[in-house]
Amino acid sequence: MDKAALQAQQAPLKQQYSDNPAAALVTLSSTSTLEEGDGVACSLSVGKALKKAGLHAMAGGQDAEQLCSGDMLLESLVACTGVTLKAVATSLDIPVKKGAITAEGDLDFRGTLGVDKSVPVGFLAIRLKFDLDCPDTPREKIDLLLKLTERYCVVLQTLKNAIPCESVVV
Repeated sequence: MDKAALQAQQAPLKQQYSDNPAAALVTLSSTSTLEEGDGVACSLSVGKALKKAGLHAMAGGQDAEQLCSGDMLLESLVACTGVTLKAVATSLDIPVKKGAITAEGDLDFRGTLGVDKSVPVGFLAIRLKFDLDCPDTPREKIDLLLKLTERYCVVLQTLKNAIPCESVVV
């Protein structure tokens, strides 16, 4: 795809988001599932084939088989959180019979497409939701499990601490 084709695809979206800012908002979601006996691992609910990364439809993407970077970021977050939770649960002797961790992230494509320079590029907010089946585990232990999971999840801590990123042409 060349510049003109991309601009042609994005022009009506930019106009739509300029005319109706609410149309530029989307919530992406990804879930990891936890099963007893899986060891320190979790399964990801992708919903799309992981073949190629591409633009989200709200940014002019045309291929429904391609994952956008926002989808992949949330998948990385739930994968890391799921693995970390299973590791922490193992070390605390907390039985996780099953569960799900869902990450939802809000994006405003006016920022991504340069429609409104005051709108940030990237996620405006990300929420993690835990649905855990830990039979006979006291609430205090579940709270400790979540606290330690948050503390040791590499992806979550990277997002929370907004580490410096550098781009270099080699």
